[in-house]
Amino acid sequence: MAWYFWVIIVVVILMAFFVLGLYNGLIRLRNQMKNAWAQIDVQLKRRHDLIPNLVETTKGYMTHERETFESITNARNLAQSAVGQGVGAQSKAEGELSGVLSKLLMVVENYPDLKANTNFLALQEELSSTENKISLSRQYYNDSVMHFNNKIQMFPSNVIAGMFGFKTGEFFEVESAAERAVPKVSF
Repeated sequence: MAWYFWVIIVVVILMAFFVLGLYNGLIRLRNQMKNAWAQIDVQLKRRHDLIPNLVETTKGYMTHERETFESITNARNLAQSAVGQGVGAQSKAEGELSGVLSKLLMVVENYPDLKANTNFLALQEELSSTENKISLSRQYYNDSVMHFNNKIQMFPSNVIAGMFGFKTGEFFEVESAAERAVPKVSF
């Protein structure tokens, strides 16, 4: 009868290690997802910091484009106020900002002196680089969310996730039609 006792103890210990491994895997994936979101946040902050410089540089050339400048400023303020309000709200606000920025860059085509201005070119390059980094960060974040959600929804880790209250992550999705549109590039 003593050997049954030891078998039960070994099975319980193995089950505890199994549950602990699943739990730690869920924690690791959740932290990876949070880190990926933080990387997006860093790039969005960089974009928000670049926009006033871009607007000021272009204002001198584009005196009658007041509506464009106001919409950029409003979209930037909206995007900054959406920080911390969840992935969906921030995703929507950033999509609107992207649409307004692409509108600005299309309007710039009508100002050859501005397109040749070195300050504008440097800011445009910085903004373009930042947009690429945002895109890559979004992709990494969505990949992290997918891995986390898969782990939460697949057996047997879904049992542990349910016991400890893990919730699925929210994808960063493009909601704005302007952001989905292919930008027009002309030389």
